[in-house]
Amino acid sequence: QVQLVESGGGLVQPGGSLRLSCAASGFTFSNYVMSWYRQAPGKERELVARVDSTGRITTYAGSVKGRFAISRDNAKNTVYLQMNSLKPEDTAVYYCNALRFVGSQTFDYWGQGTQVTVSS
Repeated sequence: QVQLVESGGGLVQPGGSLRLSCAASGFTFSNYVMSWYRQAPGKERELVARVDSTGRITTYAGSVKGRFAISRDNAKNTVYLQMNSLKPEDTAVYYCNALRFVGSQTFDYWGQGTQVTVSS
């Protein structure tokens, strides 16, 4: 059974930091591209950061570049999102995603999300 379980969300003041974790099980984690998405109330879900299967290649949304860092530990089947210098506009539900293409097949898994609220 595939599971992606996010943790680490919460309430933080502007300028603060949080570290999100996503623990994966039920599939071969090291074969998958891992991403963090977020969805704010009334807005579409957007890509925040992505890391390739090896952990060497990362991409970021322009709005978080220089403030957030994505990383993964394939030995622990876990992906992380370190969020620094948080702003109120970072408030959203953050989702973990695992993605893999094999030929014509797409394997696409989502976590249940974790709430991040940035407010004074």
